[in-house]
Amino acid sequence: QVQLVESGGGLVQPGGSMRLSCTASESRVKITVTRWYRQAAGKERELVAAITGTDITSYADSVKGRFTISRDSAKNTAYLHMNGLKPDDTAIYLCNIVGGILPPFKDYWGQGTQVIVSS
Repeated sequence: QVQLVESGGGLVQPGGSMRLSCTASESRVKITVTRWYRQAAGKERELVAAITGTDITSYADSVKGRFTISRDSAKNTAYLHMNGLKPDDTAIYLCNIVGGILPPFKDYWGQGTQVIVSS
């Protein structure tokens, strides 16, 4: 069973930066895609960014130019670098992977980390 451990959330002022991390507990896991979602209070879950195993990235229009998703396969860790943060970015951020040790691959989710953008 693969567990995802997220870190890096907290309180930041508008215009500030923050980096979220998502580490898979099992070193043997093969990850085909990593996604960051967010869910703000009273809103639906939103796909923020994704990165494939070949480093193809995609972003929601609301974060393009401000957020960058990356990964370090040697550390089994993915990152979400967030710049120019706005109050509308306040949400719980969740990491999701599609992967596993052997096929068929499955969806795994982190526990979520809270990001609050406020002065």
